[in-house]
Amino acid sequence: MITGQCECGAVAYEADKISETASFCHCTQCRRTSGHYWSAVMAPLDGFRLTQERGLAWYASSDWAKRGFCNACGSSLFYQLKGEDAINIAAGTLDDSSGVKPGKHIFCKDRGLYYDLPNDAPHIEKY
Repeated sequence: MITGQCECGAVAYEADKISETASFCHCTQCRRTSGHYWSAVMAPLDGFRLTQERGLAWYASSDWAKRGFCNACGSSLFYQLKGEDAINIAAGTLDDSSGVKPGKHIFCKDRGLYYDLPNDAPHIEKY
């Protein structure tokens, strides 16, 4: 069982399985909502459960996706495409991320100019 939560515990979750790799998104939205580029693993919705949701709020960040965050501590937690049967979970919120490896960097063209792109995974200009 994979578990995780926000900083204050007002949002917690569990998942039967997650992707073995993390995607790193450098788009402007991810950088603004997280404070840096965003790292996420994917979990199928049919094996994902919220175990605490008193602080969960959703923000429609585009016509095709929404972002979940804790309205108590501000942690950025989830990204979900409309109609998708999976949810992207912020890798930093996992209780144990020991099995997760770098997978790919996306929207590299939009990266912040204050950092260099890591060479730990393939780079994709757009996605």
